[in-house]
Amino acid sequence: VQLQASGGGLVQAGGSLRISCAASGLTFSGYHMGWFRQAPGKEREFVAGITRNGGTTYYTYSVKGRFTVSRENARNTVYLQMNSLKPEDTAVYYCAASSSILSSYNSNYGISPTYNYWGQGTLVTVSS
Repeated sequence: VQLQASGGGLVQAGGSLRISCAASGLTFSGYHMGWFRQAPGKEREFVAGITRNGGTTYYTYSVKGRFTVSRENARNTVYLQMNSLKPEDTAVYYCAASSSILSSYNSNYGISPTYNYWGQGTLVTVSS
């Protein structure tokens, strides 16, 4: 299984960026997907999640209204559209895949052990 995140880079505060995560080696449509991030000196935190059919999305409070998670099962890809970026969004962003049953995912989408596979991360830097 491979989760390849891409699209990170340097952006000014207030700008936008879309990062992607391409999955291979698994039946993508059978997995819920999540985005996490880890800022320098901080613990990894949940950012956004989306159920396997894309019907339900979840966000951490600090990104609600600014970030949008989506997926294209035909392309085995999950996206994170990030708007109105702030310097505090600077982090390495990781995608992750979960094979949990739906009821379990809906309760535990925000915690790392819910996810079976992790990508290598892509760095997003927001300058002030």
